[in-house]
Amino acid sequence: MNLPFSQDQFFLVFRLYNEGVWPAQILLNILAITLIGLSLRKFPNGSRIISIVLGIFWLWMGIVYHVGFFSSINPAAYFFGAGFAVQGILLFWMGSKNRVRYQWRRDGRGIAGAFLVGFALILYPLLGYFQNHTYPASPTFGLPCPTTIFTFGIFLWSSGLPRLTLVIPGLWSLIGFFAALSLGVLEDIGLLISALIALPIILMQKSEMREVVQ
Repeated sequence: MNLPFSQDQFFLVFRLYNEGVWPAQILLNILAITLIGLSLRKFPNGSRIISIVLGIFWLWMGIVYHVGFFSSINPAAYFFGAGFAVQGILLFWMGSKNRVRYQWRRDGRGIAGAFLVGFALILYPLLGYFQNHTYPASPTFGLPCPTTIFTFGIFLWSSGLPRLTLVIPGLWSLIGFFAALSLGVLEDIGLLISALIALPIILMQKSEMREVVQ
């Protein structure tokens, strides 16, 4: 993949972002852990809150990262930012309707979701560290790749999820994966892995539900 920027420019954007938004990274991680807690136990309006916070994540990635920082080296960031913002608005809409339910379950789907959530929050930064991708010139949670993996994990704990919510994360998993190969960000290979795990499981559940109804 031919990119309009170099690896050094790419990691410089991470540095500028992390220094520019600090300490928002801490809040974003706290919100992520909160979503895990809401999925593990039933709370009033817990599912509504999860959809809304996921929406905040995607709006943050679209507006703050893509438009605010990544656009300085890649004009396509405006297009990416718009797509991420649409995903954020869609998640807000889901939260307002409160029709999607999130609940961790002790089955294969629940374990797969836990693996992806753990990958996004723990394994992703560890893999980056062992490749000398150290803070602040490293992708932190709240940036597109780890947060997309996290989103797929939370989606695996959902029921009643509209298929439309899978389109933008699915597309980004492909874009980010091929860019990762060009830039040497091997932890971003988790994007493709997360899509290959989550999408078939979620879509299969949708098909099974239709067969039951028929």
